[in-house]
Formats: sequence, structure tokens, C-alpha cells
Amino acid sequence: MGNSRLPLLKWIYAVYFMESSPKGMPSTQLAKRLGVTQKTAWYLAHRIRRAWQEDVPTHYEGPIEVDETYVGGIEKNRHIGDRTGAAKLKYKGKTPVMGMKDRATGRVSAVVLDYVNKYEAVEFIFPRIDEGTLIYTDEAVIYHFLPNQSSVTHSRRQYRDGDCYTNGIESFWAVLKRAHKGTFHSMSYKHLQRYVDELAAKQGRQHIPMLRRIEDTFRDMVGCTLPYDELIAD
Repeated sequence: MGNSRLPLLKWIYAVYFMESSPKGMPSTQLAKRLGVTQKTAWYLAHRIRRAWQEDVPTHYEGPIEVDETYVGGIEKNRHIGDRTGAAKLKYKGKTPVMGMKDRATGRVSAVVLDYVNKYEAVEFIFPRIDEGTLIYTDEAVIYHFLPNQSSVTHSRRQYRDGDCYTNGIESFWAVLKRAHKGTFHSMSYKHLQRYVDELAAKQGRQHIPMLRRIEDTFRDMVGCTLPYDELIAD
């Protein structure tokens, strides 16, 4: 932000508009509210999202809910030449995202992956938990080896077994999908992690007063850079 030509007041308004929009705000709308070009608003929004990035894994005491989802277009909306035509290939062309939600704090961590397997699950989960942390998942086999893990079987319409359920992280996936379809319409693989970081950061700070959230965002911007050439690089 230090080398920005925009007045500080526009940065403050931008952070406020983005913080107060649970499913995000498109750059076209942000541009109108700030009185800047769409290109400027797009760059500004990504620099703010960079401050919301989880540089160091957040530590959760748990219990935690872990799940994965896939982000991409709906099959019937794809070009006819890109359709898979098979239910078992319904995730083809989509990007996997793995996430966890801490029940005690409501905070969320999520990471964009190239593929989903138990090794990726280990790298994502273990740095964020203690030994003995309770882990709740669905029936996916990639989680079966985890210690202190319990699961529900969604394929058999089992969505809760005592304290074991994944409704919390699935509610975050619902927000992500609504942001994709209703707000941004398109989130490329290249920039998807920043959109996920934005939504995850806001999900875990809903109980914090707005002024405090804005202050925290500007504090996180200190030393945080995202040059335009890096943003648009292939």
C-alpha cells in the first residue's frame, strides 16, 4: 500500500466494502463505489486479499471439521465439446479445495490443490492441530488413517452421529459456491486461492466488530506487497 497512488480514504472504503460483503464484491461494483476504473479496483481488491492470506498455518485446538469441495462450472453450462458425459467424471475440469473449520472459534482454513489424496490431507491438517485433536470428516478414504478421526457416511444419508458432523465446513463451501456463481461468476485457478483466503478470513471474524476488522486488515498489510506484474504474470 505504501507505493499506491490512491488516497488512504479509498483504501479504507475498499476494505470496508469488502469486509461487509459476506460473499465478496465484484471489481465492477467496487469501482463504481470508489470512483475508480475497474482495472484499478481489481488490482486493489487483490492487494487487500493478499493481506488476508494465511502465511503461517493457523493453530486449532479443535474439534475440527475437514472436507473438500470442487470449484468450477456446471456440467450443463459447459461448451458441448467440454462436457464429460459421465457422472463419475463430474469433477473433471474443476479445482479441488480442502478446508477445515474449528468449532471452538469458527475460524476456517482452506487451500487450493492440484489433486486430493491422503498425502495432501496430511500436509494440510497436521501443521494446524495438536496431538489428540478430534477430527470429524465424511467417509472419504483419504481421511481414514488420521488419528482421533470420526466420520459420517453421506452416501447413506447419515449426516450426524452424535458430535460427529461436517455441517460447519460445508456451510463455508456453500458461501464459496455462492460467491463463485452469484458474485464473481468466474474465479480462475491462478487467483482462486486469494478469493478463498478472503472468504475464509471473513468467515472466522464475523463476531469481531467492523472497526476492529478494518484495523486488523491494515495491520496485516504492513510489509505485504503484490506487484501488478506479479499479479498478471503467467
